[in-house]
Amino acid sequence: MTRVGHWFGRNVVMLVAILVLLYLFAPIAVVILMSFNQPASKLSYTFDGFTWDNWQHPCRPLGLCDAVSTSLRIGLLATVIATALGTLMAFAMVRHRFRGRTTANLFIFLPMASPEIVLGSSLLALFVSSGFGGQLGFWTVLIAHVMFCLSFVVVTVKARLAGMDLRLEQAAMDLYATEWQAFWRITFPLVLPGIVAAALLSFSLSFDDFIITNLNAGTTVTFPMFVWGSAQRDIPPQINVVGTAMFLLALLLVVGGELTRRRRPR
Repeated sequence: MTRVGHWFGRNVVMLVAILVLLYLFAPIAVVILMSFNQPASKLSYTFDGFTWDNWQHPCRPLGLCDAVSTSLRIGLLATVIATALGTLMAFAMVRHRFRGRTTANLFIFLPMASPEIVLGSSLLALFVSSGFGGQLGFWTVLIAHVMFCLSFVVVTVKARLAGMDLRLEQAAMDLYATEWQAFWRITFPLVLPGIVAAALLSFSLSFDDFIITNLNAGTTVTFPMFVWGSAQRDIPPQINVVGTAMFLLALLLVVGGELTRRRRPR
Protein backbone atom coordinates (compact mmCIF):
# COMPACT_ATOMS: atom_id res chain seq x y z
CA MET A 1 0.00 0.00 0.00
CA THR A 2 2.90 2.32 0.77
CA ARG A 3 4.42 1.75 -2.67
CA VAL A 4 1.08 2.48 -4.35
CA GLY A 5 0.71 5.65 -2.30
CA HIS A 6 4.23 6.81 -3.20
CA TRP A 7 3.65 6.06 -6.90
CA PHE A 8 0.33 7.91 -6.87
CA GLY A 9 1.93 10.87 -5.08
CA ARG A 10 4.72 11.09 -7.68
CA ASN A 11 2.35 10.77 -10.66
CA VAL A 12 -0.80 12.54 -9.51
CA VAL A 13 -0.10 15.56 -11.72
CA MET A 14 0.39 13.34 -14.76
CA LEU A 15 -2.82 11.42 -14.02
CA VAL A 16 -4.82 14.63 -13.68
CA ALA A 17 -3.34 15.92 -16.93
CA ILE A 18 -4.33 12.70 -18.73
CA LEU A 19 -7.89 12.95 -17.40
CA VAL A 20 -8.16 16.58 -18.51
CA LEU A 21 -6.85 15.73 -21.99
CA LEU A 22 -9.33 12.84 -22.27
CA TYR A 23 -12.12 15.19 -21.28
CA LEU A 24 -11.02 17.74 -23.88
CA PHE A 25 -10.55 15.30 -26.74
CA ALA A 26 -13.62 13.13 -26.13
CA PRO A 27 -15.94 15.39 -28.22
CA ILE A 28 -13.34 15.48 -31.02
CA ALA A 29 -13.17 11.69 -30.98
CA VAL A 30 -16.97 11.58 -31.36
CA VAL A 31 -16.81 13.95 -34.34
CA ILE A 32 -14.13 11.82 -36.02
CA LEU A 33 -16.13 8.65 -35.38
CA MET A 34 -19.34 10.17 -36.73
CA SER A 35 -17.58 11.26 -39.92
CA PHE A 36 -17.53 7.55 -40.87
CA ASN A 37 -21.12 6.93 -39.78
CA GLN A 38 -23.86 5.66 -42.04
CA PRO A 39 -26.98 6.81 -40.16
CA ALA A 40 -30.10 4.69 -40.33
CA SER A 41 -32.28 7.82 -40.55
CA LYS A 42 -31.86 11.58 -40.89
CA LEU A 43 -32.92 12.12 -37.29
CA SER A 44 -30.43 9.60 -35.87
CA TYR A 45 -27.14 10.64 -34.34
CA THR A 46 -25.96 7.22 -33.25
CA PHE A 47 -23.25 5.17 -34.94
CA ASP A 48 -25.23 2.77 -37.13
CA GLY A 49 -22.54 1.56 -39.53
CA PHE A 50 -19.12 2.28 -41.01
CA THR A 51 -18.80 3.90 -44.44
CA TRP A 52 -16.30 5.84 -46.54
CA ASP A 53 -19.09 7.49 -48.52
CA ASN A 54 -19.11 10.66 -46.39
CA TRP A 55 -15.44 11.33 -47.16
CA GLN A 56 -15.88 10.50 -50.83
CA HIS A 57 -18.80 12.92 -51.22
CA PRO A 58 -18.22 15.76 -48.72
CA CYS A 59 -20.28 18.25 -50.77
CA ARG A 60 -23.40 16.08 -51.00
CA PRO A 61 -25.55 18.30 -48.73
CA LEU A 62 -26.51 21.22 -50.96
CA GLY A 63 -24.70 24.39 -49.89
CA LEU A 64 -22.19 22.78 -47.51
CA CYS A 65 -19.08 23.36 -49.60
CA ASP A 66 -20.23 26.90 -50.47
CA ALA A 67 -20.59 27.65 -46.75
CA VAL A 68 -17.15 26.20 -46.00
CA SER A 69 -15.64 28.24 -48.85
CA THR A 70 -17.24 31.41 -47.50
CA SER A 71 -15.91 30.73 -44.00
CA LEU A 72 -12.43 30.05 -45.35
CA ARG A 73 -12.37 33.26 -47.42
CA ILE A 74 -13.63 35.38 -44.53
CA GLY A 75 -11.26 33.67 -42.09
CA LEU A 76 -8.19 34.13 -44.27
CA LEU A 77 -8.93 37.77 -45.10
CA ALA A 78 -9.79 38.61 -41.49
CA THR A 79 -6.61 36.87 -40.32
CA VAL A 80 -4.35 38.77 -42.72
CA ILE A 81 -5.90 42.17 -41.96
CA ALA A 82 -6.17 41.67 -38.19
CA THR A 83 -2.65 40.23 -37.93
CA ALA A 84 -1.10 43.11 -39.87
CA LEU A 85 -2.95 45.83 -37.95
CA GLY A 86 -2.64 44.08 -34.58
CA THR A 87 1.12 43.57 -34.97
CA LEU A 88 1.64 47.26 -35.74
CA MET A 89 -0.52 48.22 -32.76
CA ALA A 90 1.39 45.86 -30.47
CA PHE A 91 4.73 47.37 -31.52
CA ALA A 92 3.38 50.87 -30.96
CA MET A 93 2.06 50.06 -27.48
CA VAL A 94 5.16 48.20 -26.30
CA ARG A 95 7.94 50.26 -27.88
CA HIS A 96 6.53 53.81 -27.66
CA ARG A 97 5.15 56.09 -24.98
CA PHE A 98 2.29 58.35 -26.06
CA ARG A 99 -0.67 60.15 -24.56
CA GLY A 100 -3.66 57.84 -24.18
CA ARG A 101 -1.60 54.66 -24.15
CA THR A 102 -3.32 53.32 -21.02
CA THR A 103 -6.75 54.12 -22.44
CA ALA A 104 -5.86 52.38 -25.69
CA ASN A 105 -4.83 49.27 -23.75
CA LEU A 106 -8.20 49.32 -21.99
CA PHE A 107 -10.14 49.59 -25.22
CA ILE A 108 -8.13 46.72 -26.71
CA PHE A 109 -9.40 44.42 -23.96
CA LEU A 110 -13.05 45.47 -24.25
CA PRO A 111 -13.95 43.27 -27.27
CA MET A 112 -12.40 40.29 -25.50
CA ALA A 113 -14.30 40.94 -22.28
CA SER A 114 -17.68 41.77 -23.86
CA PRO A 115 -20.23 39.02 -24.59
CA GLU A 116 -20.52 38.18 -28.27
CA ILE A 117 -24.23 39.03 -28.34
CA VAL A 118 -23.36 42.56 -27.22
CA LEU A 119 -20.67 42.92 -29.89
CA GLY A 120 -22.91 41.46 -32.58
CA SER A 121 -25.90 43.65 -31.80
CA SER A 122 -23.68 46.74 -31.48
CA LEU A 123 -22.11 46.09 -34.86
CA LEU A 124 -25.54 45.48 -36.39
CA ALA A 125 -26.76 48.82 -35.02
CA LEU A 126 -23.62 50.48 -36.41
CA PHE A 127 -24.11 49.01 -39.88
CA VAL A 128 -27.80 49.90 -39.95
CA SER A 129 -27.19 53.50 -38.80
CA SER A 130 -24.37 53.83 -41.35
CA GLY A 131 -26.61 52.84 -44.24
CA PHE A 132 -25.42 49.23 -44.57
CA GLY A 133 -28.62 47.76 -43.16
CA GLY A 134 -29.76 46.56 -46.59
CA GLN A 135 -26.28 45.43 -47.60
CA LEU A 136 -25.44 42.99 -44.83
CA GLY A 137 -23.34 40.17 -46.19
CA PHE A 138 -19.76 39.12 -46.85
CA TRP A 139 -18.14 42.51 -46.23
CA THR A 140 -20.01 43.34 -43.03
CA VAL A 141 -19.08 39.91 -41.64
CA LEU A 142 -15.46 40.52 -42.62
CA ILE A 143 -15.40 43.90 -40.86
CA ALA A 144 -16.94 42.33 -37.74
CA HIS A 145 -14.42 39.49 -37.70
CA VAL A 146 -11.46 41.84 -38.12
CA MET A 147 -12.77 43.88 -35.21
CA PHE A 148 -12.91 41.06 -32.66
CA CYS A 149 -9.79 39.27 -33.95
CA LEU A 150 -7.75 42.45 -33.63
CA SER A 151 -7.79 42.37 -29.83
CA PHE A 152 -6.49 38.81 -29.67
CA VAL A 153 -3.66 39.62 -32.09
CA VAL A 154 -2.56 42.68 -30.11
CA VAL A 155 -2.56 40.81 -26.80
CA THR A 156 -0.66 37.81 -28.24
CA VAL A 157 2.02 39.83 -30.02
CA LYS A 158 2.38 42.17 -27.03
CA ALA A 159 3.13 39.20 -24.78
CA ARG A 160 5.87 38.11 -27.19
CA LEU A 161 7.36 41.60 -27.42
CA ALA A 162 7.31 42.06 -23.65
CA GLY A 163 9.52 38.98 -23.23
CA MET A 164 12.16 40.14 -25.73
CA ASP A 165 15.56 41.39 -24.68
CA LEU A 166 16.15 44.83 -26.23
CA ARG A 167 19.89 44.38 -25.81
CA LEU A 168 19.87 42.00 -28.80
CA GLU A 169 18.81 44.84 -31.10
CA GLN A 170 21.27 47.19 -29.47
CA ALA A 171 24.05 44.66 -29.99
CA ALA A 172 23.12 44.34 -33.65
CA MET A 173 23.31 48.11 -34.13
CA ASP A 174 26.61 48.20 -32.26
CA LEU A 175 27.85 45.85 -34.99
CA TYR A 176 26.93 48.50 -37.59
CA ALA A 177 23.50 47.17 -38.53
CA THR A 178 20.95 49.79 -39.49
CA GLU A 179 17.60 49.93 -37.67
CA TRP A 180 15.96 48.27 -40.67
CA GLN A 181 18.53 45.47 -40.74
CA ALA A 182 18.26 44.97 -36.99
CA PHE A 183 14.50 44.71 -37.28
CA TRP A 184 14.45 42.12 -40.08
CA ARG A 185 17.41 40.05 -38.86
CA ILE A 186 16.84 40.19 -35.08
CA THR A 187 13.46 41.56 -34.03
CA PHE A 188 11.16 40.05 -36.64
CA PRO A 189 12.46 36.45 -36.33
CA LEU A 190 12.06 36.66 -32.56
CA VAL A 191 8.52 38.05 -32.79
CA LEU A 192 7.46 35.74 -35.63
CA PRO A 193 6.28 32.85 -33.39
CA GLY A 194 3.95 35.26 -31.61
CA ILE A 195 2.65 36.61 -34.92
CA VAL A 196 2.03 33.09 -36.24
CA ALA A 197 0.25 32.12 -33.01
CA ALA A 198 -1.91 35.24 -33.25
CA ALA A 199 -2.75 34.47 -36.89
CA LEU A 200 -3.76 30.89 -36.10
CA LEU A 201 -5.89 32.07 -33.19
CA SER A 202 -7.56 34.69 -35.38
CA PHE A 203 -8.40 32.19 -38.09
CA SER A 204 -9.84 29.73 -35.55
CA LEU A 205 -12.01 32.42 -33.96
CA SER A 206 -13.21 33.68 -37.33
CA PHE A 207 -13.98 30.26 -38.79
CA ASP A 208 -15.80 29.19 -35.62
CA ASP A 209 -17.86 32.32 -34.93
CA PHE A 210 -21.64 32.07 -35.06
CA ILE A 211 -23.31 34.73 -32.89
CA ILE A 212 -21.68 37.86 -34.35
CA THR A 213 -21.81 36.39 -37.86
CA ASN A 214 -25.49 35.45 -37.61
CA LEU A 215 -26.43 39.02 -36.65
CA ASN A 216 -24.46 40.68 -39.45
CA ALA A 217 -24.45 38.14 -42.30
CA GLY A 218 -27.66 39.00 -44.11
CA THR A 219 -28.11 36.25 -46.71
CA THR A 220 -24.47 35.09 -46.49
CA VAL A 221 -24.14 31.59 -45.04
CA THR A 222 -20.96 30.50 -43.26
CA PHE A 223 -20.13 27.00 -42.07
CA PRO A 224 -21.32 27.52 -38.44
CA MET A 225 -24.58 29.00 -39.76
CA PHE A 226 -25.01 26.03 -42.11
CA VAL A 227 -24.51 23.63 -39.18
CA TRP A 228 -27.07 25.51 -37.11
CA GLY A 229 -29.59 25.52 -39.96
CA SER A 230 -29.04 21.83 -40.73
CA ALA A 231 -29.50 20.89 -37.08
CA GLN A 232 -33.10 22.12 -37.28
CA ARG A 233 -33.89 19.33 -39.79
CA ASP A 234 -31.15 16.71 -39.64
CA ILE A 235 -27.38 16.46 -39.09
CA PRO A 236 -25.58 15.41 -42.29
CA PRO A 237 -22.53 13.25 -41.49
CA GLN A 238 -20.52 15.36 -43.96
CA ILE A 239 -20.51 18.13 -41.32
CA ASN A 240 -18.38 15.83 -39.18
CA VAL A 241 -16.10 15.28 -42.18
CA VAL A 242 -15.43 19.02 -42.41
CA GLY A 243 -14.85 19.22 -38.66
CA THR A 244 -12.44 16.29 -38.75
CA ALA A 245 -10.56 17.76 -41.72
CA MET A 246 -10.14 21.10 -39.95
CA PHE A 247 -8.91 19.37 -36.79
CA LEU A 248 -6.38 17.29 -38.75
CA LEU A 249 -5.19 20.41 -40.58
CA ALA A 250 -4.67 22.26 -37.30
CA LEU A 251 -2.89 19.22 -35.84
CA LEU A 252 -0.64 19.03 -38.90
CA LEU A 253 0.30 22.70 -38.57
CA VAL A 254 1.13 22.34 -34.87
CA VAL A 255 3.14 19.14 -35.32
CA GLY A 256 4.94 20.55 -38.37
CA GLY A 257 5.83 23.73 -36.51
CA GLU A 258 7.16 21.76 -33.55
CA LEU A 259 9.25 19.49 -35.78
CA THR A 260 10.66 22.51 -37.61
CA ARG A 261 11.55 24.14 -34.30
CA ARG A 262 13.35 21.03 -33.06
CA ARG A 263 15.35 20.60 -36.25
CA ARG A 264 16.46 24.22 -36.26
CA PRO A 265 20.08 24.57 -35.11
CA ARG A 266 20.39 26.19 -31.69
